[in-house]
Amino acid sequence: MSPLRLVALPLTSIRGSNSRNYADGPWSTNPATRLRQMLARPGIIVAPGICDGISARCAIEAGFECLYQSGAATTASRLGQPDLAIASLNDFCEAAEMVCSIDPTLPVIADADTGFGGPANIARTVTKYARAGVAGLHIEDQVQTKRCGHLLGKQVVSREEFVTRIRAAVIARDSIPGGSDFVIIGRTDSAQVLGMDEALIRLKLAADEGADVLFIEGVKTKQLLELTVKTLAPKPVLVNVISGGLTPSFTSKDAEAMGAKIIIFSLASCVPMVHAIRAAMKSLRETGTDFAAAQGMGPREFFEVMGLRDVVNLDSKAGGTAFASI
Repeated sequence: MSPLRLVALPLTSIRGSNSRNYADGPWSTNPATRLRQMLARPGIIVAPGICDGISARCAIEAGFECLYQSGAATTASRLGQPDLAIASLNDFCEAAEMVCSIDPTLPVIADADTGFGGPANIARTVTKYARAGVAGLHIEDQVQTKRCGHLLGKQVVSREEFVTRIRAAVIARDSIPGGSDFVIIGRTDSAQVLGMDEALIRLKLAADEGADVLFIEGVKTKQLLELTVKTLAPKPVLVNVISGGLTPSFTSKDAEAMGAKIIIFSLASCVPMVHAIRAAMKSLRETGTDFAAAQGMGPREFFEVMGLRDVVNLDSKAGGTAFASI
């Protein structure tokens, strides 16, 4: 079936995934189903922002059970550009395919900006993300020439256009052959533009259209986050924390105490990466060697972090001898 040929499904099929029992039983190997299980079970979901294969590997090594593919981080790492709607759908999907392939059972939540166009484009975005192995995505209400949610000067579309975006995403998800647990997250950036009352109205409308999780960007105080959670209950709420951004530096424990179900740290990998690489380049420039910056990590130790042992073991089990000595 073409990703744009959307089939009208019965209401029981469209909302069918919500009737399944995600609160009990073994963890699924399907990342979208696993994300729904995490949403249905106790505890906050902590998803560090990753920007490439190295950051994803490091997050997995640290024990995180969900990852966040930040649009800002992806744009920076793949294009070397700021988060100003410069990256394309293909840029995001190619990054997602790589990240999701590292551990296909691990849920990855991916930024989808404004959906990359009208309803047909949004439907294509959902289909491509699901095929890439992404567990869920968020679509926002900024205009097409969007910017990072923690920059000033944002503009948002009308309520009606935002609702259309969410509706298109839900229809596309529910039209995936065989059914899908893919998670749709409705995000609003309107709090800084039109006020909190409007932001909450928009998120309620997104919930009415079938959004599974609600994301208010740039919430500025503990009280406002608590109000958001209370107003939108029982829908789970996602909060985005960026050091130096509009939202206070809530810890995951803080956010859980306030009732948030998901907390993402969008720039948790790429900002420290800038500091580390800057320091390494400065050291190399000044000393003429990268010895100090390497901190004793040689090629083998580096490749171990990147999954060397898994590749060697696979080759050996298959009867290969290429990596008998490495």
